[in-house]
Amino acid sequence: MSSASTLAEPRHSAPAGTARDRRSNPWLTLTAVAFGLFMVGLDGSVVSIANPEIGRDLGASTADLQWVTNSYLLALAAALILGGKLGDRFGRRTYYLVGVAGFTLASVAIGLSDSIEGVIAFRALQGFFGALLMPNTLGLLRAVFPPKKFGMAVGIWAMVSSVSTALGPIVGGFLVQHVSWQSVFHINAPIGVAALAFSAAVLPQSRNEHAAQEKFDVLGVVLLAAGLLALVFGVVKGETWGWTSGGTLGAIGTGLLLVLLFGWWQTRMASPLLPMRLFRNPALTIGTIITALNFFVLLGVIFFVMIYLQNVRGFSPVEAGVRTLPLSLASVVASPLGAALTDKFGPRLTMPLGMTLQGAACFTMLTWEADSAYHLMWPAFIALGLGVGMVMASSSDAIVGNAPVEDAGVAGGLQATALQIGGALGTSVLVSLIAGRVGASLAGELTSAGVPAPAAAGLLEAKDAVAMGVAPVSADLPAQLKVSIVEGSHNAFMNGVHAAVLTAGVLCVAGAVLAVVGVRRVAGHVHH
Repeated sequence: MSSASTLAEPRHSAPAGTARDRRSNPWLTLTAVAFGLFMVGLDGSVVSIANPEIGRDLGASTADLQWVTNSYLLALAAALILGGKLGDRFGRRTYYLVGVAGFTLASVAIGLSDSIEGVIAFRALQGFFGALLMPNTLGLLRAVFPPKKFGMAVGIWAMVSSVSTALGPIVGGFLVQHVSWQSVFHINAPIGVAALAFSAAVLPQSRNEHAAQEKFDVLGVVLLAAGLLALVFGVVKGETWGWTSGGTLGAIGTGLLLVLLFGWWQTRMASPLLPMRLFRNPALTIGTIITALNFFVLLGVIFFVMIYLQNVRGFSPVEAGVRTLPLSLASVVASPLGAALTDKFGPRLTMPLGMTLQGAACFTMLTWEADSAYHLMWPAFIALGLGVGMVMASSSDAIVGNAPVEDAGVAGGLQATALQIGGALGTSVLVSLIAGRVGASLAGELTSAGVPAPAAAGLLEAKDAVAMGVAPVSADLPAQLKVSIVEGSHNAFMNGVHAAVLTAGVLCVAGAVLAVVGVRRVAGHVHH
């Protein structure tokens, strides 16, 4: 792709001719990585709105739809540190371009799949290529922007991520409603081609010059990937196997053990996959935890909000997307604001502020009912969007800004891993909480709504459908019984939502406290 001399190019080489001038321009680099970032962000939120339609078209169960989300997140989480390390070692530009190309092809393959198994398999492949792409966006920025401007670059990076996530429900809603669910994946083809063409023309090659001489940590890759897979798999299956079952506890326990083994192994290696020295910086460590929490809440809440708006309230995909617009717009505003505040006061102010806003959003959702008016919804969306955008900007700066330049790709991988694991756990844990609460309260809610006890007992088999906001009614039922079943089912679903948002809100408060106590120094983001 490039000669060895280009690979080892210094960070701020003097431009010599047009091509060199183009490749040494940090703003062109930012524009190029924004393409790939936009594609991944759009894809993340598009799927939540396409899920109900995918389920109907391919006859998928709730568990299958969780795997449409989680196979992607699992593959992404398992390979992100590897993607960052490969970029640091062999060239960030190279692996960014490979990631964009693979992500685009996998997206097209998902749209061509005619079975739920095919969709899940290609989503995992898409996740793997996303793992090559994502960490190297931040690594490329860290290599070309001077330290004083890096915070601003991260603010724009976070804003692009927010805008793409924001557009997902609207673009996805329009495509699902007027074209097909397949088109939400096919839209990545033109974006991917544009990203490849522009990036190939303007991106500079950058890498850690010492990494080429280092031994590659194959065992570290295997331990980390296996540990993360086992951990997230255990959480995903907890809902169906039971949280105290041997299978669930075994998978989670094995995952934790492998991650601890990975940590121990990294301290023994001369050239580790993830240098443990990075965690000596408290702002970086706390930033990693807060990043995971941030996406735990965001992806978990968006997942069931979309189900609520479409299946409980009966809005079309476009109508649901438009109603979540305040969340998107607020996160777009909050990202540059968060970056500016972080630059001035450090992440000790912006991280707790962002988590507090998210907590307030979750606690506000406790007031939602099956027929709540929209004026009870949008304040929570705005608070959640402001919180997410603010935390995104401050935690990116806390993690990547505190890492040495030569470890920029690894730090980008660390942040992206925390973000994706948080998202996978958020979707799994909150959906499991909803399903558990629905199972426990469905019979009572149905009888309270006027369904005869024997009929209510018979409907318990449909608790999976109710956990997705779908009332188990058929055309041949008497009108009054239909009304009662819908009322009872939706009330049971809302019980589940309340359990989920209460849990998420408590975690946000814990995150805010951790950030205040743990990030002691305002100057915690001194750039090395």
